[in-house]
Amino acid sequence: MTKTSANAPAPATKEVRDRILETASELFYRRGVRAVGVDLVVEKSGVAKTSLYRHFGTKDDLVAAFLKREDLDFWSTWDRVTEQHPDDAEAELDAHFEWIGERVGRGNYRGCPQINTAAEFPEVDHPARKVAEAHMREMRRRLKTIAEALAVAAPDRLAGQLAVLINGAFVSMQLFEHGEATGLLRDASHALIAASRS
Repeated sequence: MTKTSANAPAPATKEVRDRILETASELFYRRGVRAVGVDLVVEKSGVAKTSLYRHFGTKDDLVAAFLKREDLDFWSTWDRVTEQHPDDAEAELDAHFEWIGERVGRGNYRGCPQINTAAEFPEVDHPARKVAEAHMREMRRRLKTIAEALAVAAPDRLAGQLAVLINGAFVSMQLFEHGEATGLLRDASHALIAASRS
């Protein structure tokens, strides 16, 4: 056995973990975290319960892994958009609203996984709630960076307003007409920016 293959994780082990997490993520997002038991995840993923607990010590650990996975997907999209607009904060913000508007307009969109899960777990020390809250703080931090580049009078206030706007879109998806969300987000953000500069 070569040194490289000896140090690499066993493909079967990683494959089982990925299958469990993929299955759990789909179920948690579609049905809600509390509505999905470990037995259903085991059944749908086709693995033994011992395998699930070997990779995720508790259901709470599995829920936190689901949210971290969603977090990674969300921020990787955000980062790609940011990189396309290195010197134009207003264009960057418009571009973020483009993909966020597209996201909330999907037929299978059930809202932000972090918001949904935080609503299911009111306990402040729950692992899933901690991941969800970290996601919200990170969004506000990133929005403040954009607001600072826009040279507004109160960047933190504008960041908070933009966070409320985005989170409002995440929970209002059923109210939008097809393709409407992007325009509403952009118009509202332009009004907030103009008010912050006056």
